[in-house]
Amino acid sequence: GRKSLEAFKKRLDSGQLWPLYNLWTSTPRIPEMMPLLSCQYLQGHRELYLAHLVLSFITMGYVWQEGEKEVPKVLPRNLAIPFGEVSEMLGLPPILVHTDFVLVNWKKKNPQGNLEPIVTLPGGTSTVGFILVTGAVSAYLGIGCSRRLSVGPFLCNPLVPFLFFSWKDNPVLPEGLLYEGLCEEPLAYSGGSAAQSSTLHAFDELLGIQHQKESAGFLHRMRKYMPPHHQAFIEEIRSVPRLRDHVLSSGNQDLQSTYNKCVAVLSELRTYHITLVTNPPSFLEVVGTGGSRVLKFLKSVRDTTKEAMIQL
Repeated sequence: GRKSLEAFKKRLDSGQLWPLYNLWTSTPRIPEMMPLLSCQYLQGHRELYLAHLVLSFITMGYVWQEGEKEVPKVLPRNLAIPFGEVSEMLGLPPILVHTDFVLVNWKKKNPQGNLEPIVTLPGGTSTVGFILVTGAVSAYLGIGCSRRLSVGPFLCNPLVPFLFFSWKDNPVLPEGLLYEGLCEEPLAYSGGSAAQSSTLHAFDELLGIQHQKESAGFLHRMRKYMPPHHQAFIEEIRSVPRLRDHVLSSGNQDLQSTYNKCVAVLSELRTYHITLVTNPPSFLEVVGTGGSRVLKFLKSVRDTTKEAMIQL
């Protein structure tokens, strides 16, 4: 009822979602017991994004709480319907995406600006590190900083990946997941991935990086999991004449050298990402967060980035 929804809104406004979260963890099948809440009282993008964040974490926890054993084929209507409503309002799919996991999932611990996630799940500090470091990389790239971040091996802790498990191209859910009360057929979505961050997509389009067909197809599919205004921004860059063509045709070696430095920094970032993913070596054959074969994909996009360098 209205009282329950107002309590939910209060938690969203304050970022203090733990009471609801603890209730869910203490009752594994809580989505089947939750009241069916209407989203009509959620106002503004902040409340909507926070609602999507909460519902996406509950969904991932519900589906994957037993790992790949006894995976439910149906998302209960008490969760599926509000998740679908909020997703439609935001133009996002009803699954945990990069926007949920990283971009909106933080708050200040103190006035000095130290951050902590709003929502996480049990399993140690690996999830916290993954969220905050990924967010820091986006922030640094946003201000044009090339300083390398120092991160720990906890980023590759195997406790993290289940958050990103998709119900697209997943043998455990070959037909997808049925959202009860929202659709009559199962829906298939890719899991959250840093490939859904608009930052590197924008750099690729700006610098004219041409990825191989398979990698390019995956990256373009990931754009559908971005907020609509992020997608529009990338398409706007893509629609204008390519910077690389202009630099190449200018004949100006100083300009071409500056362009090459930009490409080199992007290539170095992708090489560093490969270093993180391949340490420890047991992760070499892991399927990536969005459903890609991670090492093959990362090397492919790194190599095609290098190929954009202009011969001087």
